[in-house]
Amino acid sequence: MAGVSTQTVSRVINESRDVSRETRKRVQDVVEKLGYRPNVLARSLIRRRTHTLGVVTAGLNYIGPSFTLNGITAAAEEAGYALLLKELPRFDVNDNEPIFQALVSRRADGIIWAVQEVGENRSWMNMLDLDSEIPIVYLTMEPRENISIVSINNYLGGCMAMSHLLDQGYRHIGHISGPLAWWEARQRMKAWKDALEQAGIGFHDNFWVEGNWSSASGARAAEKLLEQYTDMDSILVANDQMALGAMKIVQQKGLRIPQDIGIVGFDNILESAFFEPSLTTVNHDQYNLGKVAVQKIIKIIESGWDGLAPISPKSITLEPTLVVRDSSLRLKVGEQKG
Repeated sequence: MAGVSTQTVSRVINESRDVSRETRKRVQDVVEKLGYRPNVLARSLIRRRTHTLGVVTAGLNYIGPSFTLNGITAAAEEAGYALLLKELPRFDVNDNEPIFQALVSRRADGIIWAVQEVGENRSWMNMLDLDSEIPIVYLTMEPRENISIVSINNYLGGCMAMSHLLDQGYRHIGHISGPLAWWEARQRMKAWKDALEQAGIGFHDNFWVEGNWSSASGARAAEKLLEQYTDMDSILVANDQMALGAMKIVQQKGLRIPQDIGIVGFDNILESAFFEPSLTTVNHDQYNLGKVAVQKIIKIIESGWDGLAPISPKSITLEPTLVVRDSSLRLKVGEQKG
C-alpha cells in the first residue's frame, strides 16, 4: 500500500534516520490506516532478543528492596523492556540454578539479581557458570572480580554520619547495627568503628547493640545501650526504622534529642523528616539503584554481549548524601568543634 520495500517499512517503524521525510510520512499514514501493530514475538525471533529482563528479588516487606524494585520497574518500562519477576521466599536460598534456567528458557535477555548479600547466600556463584549463557547484574553486594555489580557505598554513608556527629562535638557515640549477616550492616558498622579509631576514641563491645531493622528492635537496642554505655551522648543507627524506636526510648527516659543524645539514621525514608525531632539520616537512593541496574544490563545486552568480551566498568558504586536535620544539631552553624 505504501509502494515501498519491506526493508523501508522496517526502517520507518524502527525510527531509522535514513528514510526521506516524504517516504516516512507515506508509510506512517498507511500504518495508521491499517491499525498495524508490530508482532512482539516475531520481532524477537528476528532480532534474537525478547526485550525481557529477569529480576530475582527477596524481602519485599523491607523498604530498601521494595524501592529498588520500583526503580527497576520504572526504568524497564521507560526502556521498553518487560520483566519476569521471581521473589525468593528467604534471603538464604542457595539452590538457584532452577531459577536461572527458567529465566534462560523463557528467553530473558538479561538478569538482575536484586537480592541483598546476606550470610552465605552468594556461595552458589562459585558453582554455577551462567555468565556464559546470559548477562547478569548483581545488586548490593561486596565487589568481586569479573562480576557486574551495582551497589551503594554504605561505608561512605557511615563515615559521613560519623564525621557529622564528631563535628557537632559528640564523642561518646554508640551504634545500633543492622543484623550483621547483612553485608550492608557490616559496612555501616565498620564505618562507625573506623571513625572512632581515627578520632582517637576507640570502641568497646558495650558501645553497640545489634538490631534486626525493625523499630521494635531499635527500641530494645537503645534501652540496652543506655544501660551499658552510661556516658553515651549520641547514636549512629543503621536504619531509620530502628532510629524511630531508639528515639522513643530516649525520650521516655527524659533525655533531650539532640542536647543529651544526638541520633543519626540511615535510609532517609519519607517519614524521617516528620519524626520528632526530624531525623538526620544518610540518603542512599534505592530507587535510583534499581534504575541504574536496568541501564547497566541494557548497556551490556545492546553492546552485542556474547559471554566473552569484558564489560567495563564491571562495578558501579553510587554515593550517598547526608541529610542534616534537628536530631543531631547540637551546635549552631559556625560552632562546630575541630
